[in-house]
Amino acid sequence: MLEKLRLVWESLPLLLQGAIVTLELTVSLLLVGLVLGVLVALGQVYGPRPLAMLMSAYERFFRAMPILVLLIVVNFGLAFVANTYQWDWLRLPTFAVAVLVFGLHSSAYQSQIFRGAIQAIKPGQLLAARALGMTRLQAIRYITLPQALRLAIPGWSNEYSGVLKDTSFAFAIGVTELARQGWQIATRTREMFLIFITVALIYLVLTYLGTWLLELVERRVSVPGLAGQRREEHGRVI
Repeated sequence: MLEKLRLVWESLPLLLQGAIVTLELTVSLLLVGLVLGVLVALGQVYGPRPLAMLMSAYERFFRAMPILVLLIVVNFGLAFVANTYQWDWLRLPTFAVAVLVFGLHSSAYQSQIFRGAIQAIKPGQLLAARALGMTRLQAIRYITLPQALRLAIPGWSNEYSGVLKDTSFAFAIGVTELARQGWQIATRTREMFLIFITVALIYLVLTYLGTWLLELVERRVSVPGLAGQRREEHGRVI
């Protein structure tokens, strides 16, 4: 028993290195997904019909694609095009490919989180801002978005816990994150069960800490009277 505990202790530095890569990947892809997700949500809610249809097609496509398939297709697809046309700028590191693919995939889910949050803001606020002389873009930027981003934090917390675990798929294209690091240690030591129990506990800690921090952020930036607000009107926002 002591030998097994010593093995876990000796493996911990390498596992924590993998956990750092997992966190870097998670934070990077969430930021990519945040920017794209907000843009897609705004296009769906406020955009003209052709743009709204395009944004909906984007969202449905990436939500329909399995993340592992996307990773493999994009990683080897970029390498194939780069080798065929000698475009060296397409030879991306596997970490960058993972951030790109996960970010696109996450943006589709995040767009629906933000769309729901935007639609929870009563359209009367937008109309009042327009009546005070704001342009439509200013009203969205200064009135709707600050409230919607606050309302989206609980859903974004769920997205964090989901993509944190999905980063283990980056194993397939050679990113040495937590799961891959655990696999390499387990195959070398032949202690598959023990090592992956440790890996699972690290994922548990990362998930708990991340959601706990987001709950703190949610409480800190919450607007009194805004939580739980639901849109009563139907149809497109003016």
